[in-house]
Amino acid sequence: MVPKIHKRGKRTIGLLYYLYGPGRAEEHVDPHLVASWDHAAPDPGRDTEATYRQLQQLLDQPLALLTDDQRAKPHVWHLSVRNGPSDRTLSDEEWGDVARRMVTAAGIDDPDQGAGCRWVAVRHADDHIHILATLAREDGYRPDLDRDAVRVQAEARLLEQELGLRRLKPGDGTAAQRPTSAERHKAERQGRERTAREELRETVRRAVAGAVGEEEFFGRLAAAGLLVKTRVAPSGDLLGYKVALPDDRNKDGEPVYYPGARLAPDLSLPRIRERWSADTVPQGDVTVRPLRRPAAPATARRSTAAVAWQALLIVEQGEDGLAAAHIAAAGEVLDALAKTSAAHTRSDLQQAARAFERASRSRVRAVRGHDRALRQAARDLVHGGPALGRGEDGASTAMAIDMLFFLITAAAHWHARKGHAQQAEAAQQAAEHLRSAYRAAAVHPLAVLHQRGRRLSRPLLQRQTAVLREAVPLLAEQVLAEQGWHALAATLADVEAAGHDPVALLADAAGRRELGTAESISDVLVWRLRRTADLPADASGMPTTAHSGTAPSTGLAAERGRRSRQGR
Repeated sequence: MVPKIHKRGKRTIGLLYYLYGPGRAEEHVDPHLVASWDHAAPDPGRDTEATYRQLQQLLDQPLALLTDDQRAKPHVWHLSVRNGPSDRTLSDEEWGDVARRMVTAAGIDDPDQGAGCRWVAVRHADDHIHILATLAREDGYRPDLDRDAVRVQAEARLLEQELGLRRLKPGDGTAAQRPTSAERHKAERQGRERTAREELRETVRRAVAGAVGEEEFFGRLAAAGLLVKTRVAPSGDLLGYKVALPDDRNKDGEPVYYPGARLAPDLSLPRIRERWSADTVPQGDVTVRPLRRPAAPATARRSTAAVAWQALLIVEQGEDGLAAAHIAAAGEVLDALAKTSAAHTRSDLQQAARAFERASRSRVRAVRGHDRALRQAARDLVHGGPALGRGEDGASTAMAIDMLFFLITAAAHWHARKGHAQQAEAAQQAAEHLRSAYRAAAVHPLAVLHQRGRRLSRPLLQRQTAVLREAVPLLAEQVLAEQGWHALAATLADVEAAGHDPVALLADAAGRRELGTAESISDVLVWRLRRTADLPADASGMPTTAHSGTAPSTGLAAERGRRSRQGR
């Protein structure tokens, strides 16, 4: 149940015309009263003798008793209360009780004192009601509306429990604006799966991901097919922007534009500019932007995995402002990865990015600048282009998703510690979508590694078992029982063949982050080892000589192993 207090108005009759009218897109059905301050209040929706003017005059009557100084300006208070699509349809009697509870909670009416404001609750759809009140108590005092929004939200949480509705998490005012009923009905008529507002929000988010300035940002919006209008000051300075879908038009055939701030709080031009200004790195007297040549898709994904791994430390242990910045930048990485993903992972990655959008904002102000590496990773993903489903592109995608899963999970834990219930839930939802995307991306490369592991000679497999027991004695038996053990054994053999110390690298890979949320510890360790040892994510083309017998112990490989151990 979502209560929303709208901007106060000056004309009672104007709001009545809207509530009882057909709506902006003929979406209002059977408008009628479900409750009011007086059981005898006329209902123009059901009583053919009643008029809007009669109802307006009764609602405004207490205002006539007040002087101009005493009247609230503007005086029309407007609250809508909406249920979710999965909630059951409430009866008129239930909605009437909801209305009475809401006006009492807000301070509009006080049944105990019998001296509240006059109000009506109009229902013109199955899933919501509108409450209109005139801000003049009949005893001459002004209503106490201090913190009315907080109080109606608290009442909504109680009503959800009592009426058996979906229990929503308490918010903090940083969520994106929900589509209106008119927007939803319009989308249904046009055969859209989502409203124009939702489509625009996602497109703008993807355009922001990794962008470094206004020219690139607006160029991406145009390339995505959006109509863009900018607001310019007399001085020529750009003040803001708004966007529209070419085929989303009003009754006059004009495009319906949405300002960035109306799509999401962090998509206003000033908030976007905060990201760009933080990307500049002072060097002496000159300020430069860190730019790279476009990386190949696989290289961009390996870089993303490495950066996500480092960002975990900041989210888990850094100051709140830095953690908030890295969480916000993680949203850019998800948007960029979804935009460039292969077909078999695209849907889940898009769902992960959409869910995490809510987790990317909170009341903790992000301290930008230190999140530059994540934003660069998003930029590399975008400029690297779409990845293929197989080969190194596909395997490095699995590696990146694996690392991002733990970063997003860390973000969920951070939000939970801060009491950000909606954000924590959104991050958990994103993590579940990442699990699904990972399964799709990892099935082929892990199958290749599994087969290579099963072909290891018995002495070599025994040596990798000994490495496992020495590096992670508490996890060894669990890993050996997992289906992914042979893939890990093949990776350990590759690590050793590349001249690294497999015991040291495995102990480090297992010890640096918790593994409790992993479906398969073996899989996680495979990707961490292959990234740390700079091994190809796709092992299908690797030589198998080291797997046929013993790993090399002399020459260049042995020297690299000695340097690796000394470096640690």
